[in-house]
Amino acid sequence: MRRFLLSLILGLLLGTLAGMVIGWLNPPPAARNSSLSDLAQPHRDDYAIMIAAGYAHDDDLAGALDRLQLLEVGDLTSLLRATTERIINSGSRELGDIRVLARLAAELGGATRAMAPFLDGGSN
Repeated sequence: MRRFLLSLILGLLLGTLAGMVIGWLNPPPAARNSSLSDLAQPHRDDYAIMIAAGYAHDDDLAGALDRLQLLEVGDLTSLLRATTERIINSGSRELGDIRVLARLAAELGGATRAMAPFLDGGSN
């Protein structure tokens, strides 16, 4: 029994020491500050939907535009139009997501025929 306890304690000490040495010699990679323009397309769509949902809640168009500017695209109207139509055509989102995107796109003058059923208040 004494031999077992001695082996257990020695194993714990050696394991702890090995873990500390490995941790010290292999520091984690440095943090990298990325911009929203580096996001993959599905995540850019998520971001646009979140901004549109916020706009639907508080009607703060200036705030929504400020947040969309962080995507670093030239024409926000074209961005919202393309995002909304892509989501409508793919059918990959819930109806509420499409409605808030279509509303924000329409507010910026980017409404299209494809968005019309989502802008009429839900009677489609």
